[in-house]
Amino acid sequence: MTTITHTPTAPGRPGWFARAEGWLDDRGKGAWIAAMVLSFILFWPVGLALLMYMIWSKRMFANTCRNSWSQGHSMKSMKTTGNSAFDAYKNDTLKRLEEEQERFEAFLERLRDAKDKAEFDQFMEEAGPRSETRTTET
Repeated sequence: MTTITHTPTAPGRPGWFARAEGWLDDRGKGAWIAAMVLSFILFWPVGLALLMYMIWSKRMFANTCRNSWSQGHSMKSMKTTGNSAFDAYKNDTLKRLEEEQERFEAFLERLRDAKDKAEFDQFMEEAGPRSETRTTET
């Protein structure tokens, strides 16, 4: 019978790799890319290893600051302020803007349909005499 004992690591100071990773994470995706480019220039196997780590850990494809800002911003718009009059005004304004957006999207769809019809009509005018002669000959 074998007993396995687990000795926890010291929670004090992380290793150099964890510190470097934290430092790069604090500075964002640009720091990771700069580190990768510099490591390719200095010693290409390290750059390749860093690239593989970035892909494997999904750091390369993480959300950008803009996406995280917009997600946080949309969450703020859903919170109530505690003032019922302002919340009602905000809800009415958001509803009006959503309706306006729907009308605008419908307008764009009608424009696309009209453009498609105009292009098709132009095609039929150009190809019209040829197709009529075929139908009269048969």
